[in-house]
Amino acid sequence: MIYASTSFENTLRKMDTVATTDQKKPHVIFIPLPAQSHMKVMLKLAQVLHHKGLQITFVNTERIHKRMLDSGGLHCLDGSAGFRFQTIPDGIPRKSEDDDGTDLLLEYVETTFLTPFLDLATKLPTPPTCIISDGFMSAFTIDAAQKLGIPVMLYWTFPACGFMCLYHIQSLVEKGLAPLKGLLFYICYCGTVWKQNILVRKLS
Repeated sequence: MIYASTSFENTLRKMDTVATTDQKKPHVIFIPLPAQSHMKVMLKLAQVLHHKGLQITFVNTERIHKRMLDSGGLHCLDGSAGFRFQTIPDGIPRKSEDDDGTDLLLEYVETTFLTPFLDLATKLPTPPTCIISDGFMSAFTIDAAQKLGIPVMLYWTFPACGFMCLYHIQSLVEKGLAPLKGLLFYICYCGTVWKQNILVRKLS
């Protein structure tokens, strides 16, 4: 599920036209939540857009990038012409290599990701023309897009029913209908995203 200022189909159509009629191809930055299922879905979309002729920069955290290299070999992320992988630090303090920092991830997404992401975006050899962000990364990617002066799309990497559940959590809590017994952790986890009304403020 994708939310943007204009329809996704119209945006793709415009990008496709530019890619086939102009030497300057659109350059899209992808930024997934650093979790396996989120990355797999966004990587598939990135590959489709690259096939359509767009330049792609796929941004991972340094930790995730290292794990992918350890798993797939030193050249597994070499990419191809017009498709590159880049990294930013997540800033999460860890006690050991086995500590994935999951419990702190969303907190640090809100507080530490913006500056290194902007630094990366401004140093790319080709200026980006669009950001496609995991919806869970919207805590900083919408602000980043505004500072860069480019559009941003929020790509929700789970089914529409899951998105609607998340979208209405705040209302359910206010009405006393949630959390249900046994689901407190899930509500608190999602509550990090809703803590500052990020989605309501950004999408309304």
